[in-house]
Amino acid sequence: MAEVSLKNISKVFGKTQAVDGISLTIEDGAFVVLLGPTGAGKTTTLRLISGLEKLDSGSIHIGGRDVGNETPAQRDVAMVFQQYSLYPHLTVRDNLAFPLRSPILRTPEDVIAKKVRSLADVLQIPHKLDNKATELSGGEMQRVAIGRALVRDPAIYLMDEPLSSLDAKLRADLRIELKRIHADLGSTLLYVTHDQIEAMTMATHIGVLEEGRLVQYGTPKQIYEDPTSVYVASRLGLPRINILPASLFPGSHKGAQIGLRPENIRQGDGVEATVLRAEHLGDQTRLHLEVKGHPITTLTDPHQEYVANTTIKISPQDPLYFDASGTRVN
Repeated sequence: MAEVSLKNISKVFGKTQAVDGISLTIEDGAFVVLLGPTGAGKTTTLRLISGLEKLDSGSIHIGGRDVGNETPAQRDVAMVFQQYSLYPHLTVRDNLAFPLRSPILRTPEDVIAKKVRSLADVLQIPHKLDNKATELSGGEMQRVAIGRALVRDPAIYLMDEPLSSLDAKLRADLRIELKRIHADLGSTLLYVTHDQIEAMTMATHIGVLEEGRLVQYGTPKQIYEDPTSVYVASRLGLPRINILPASLFPGSHKGAQIGLRPENIRQGDGVEATVLRAEHLGDQTRLHLEVKGHPITTLTDPHQEYVANTTIKISPQDPLYFDASGTRVN
């Protein structure tokens, strides 16, 4: 594995600034997730690293060498796409073995057989090795697609939302598998997604992208607890953070806007809030409130009952403050 360094990289498509001056170091062995909505520049960043797109400016170093003039094959990266990208006429065994049989690697067949069998066990598909790719379920196909990358030993694995087309249970299972595989291999992995749960559960570090710019980088805990803006604060947390006028609550405030995570709202005293509805989720209850026309979501005791249109009192606990533009105020 290798450290990957991005230095002020940019890419423009027509009038669209897809990537705008991103600088980032992905340390050897890290599991980094780039998080952001559609159009934030996540996939373009991956494609620039892999060599599928050419830089307009800046530089990319993999393992200490500048790869700006290298082909994708020379860069020694393995990429997993959102779609399965399998050879339908080949068996699972041959799909997994295909990268190892490239003229560049020239892996001996006995080594290929051993690697394929071992990886099939990790992916929990050893019984599918002799099936054609077209005979697999969607989840199995994506496991094979991930396996085609993992079977190699590249400088870095690049993954472009590989779990987004799977059902919820399989996504949860494969998140655990990817994290375990990463720990076992000690691999360097860059993963892009718009799914905050994937980011929070898998990443050692998260880079939050906004319109092609890297707006914050840190551990999941740092991003969640110490966001630099309303935009970043809204990327992590479910239910989402409540962003409200600070004037809704009495007392002095550091900024024009107050940010309250659902778990940071205390009941019993403070301002009056009208109960809109309660969502009982077993281990917790999401309580939807309204204060002077502003909707608020909080978490509360799952055993307590709430009646719509009744009034309770709430107050902030450990709030975050932002100025009128959305920038964090400390």
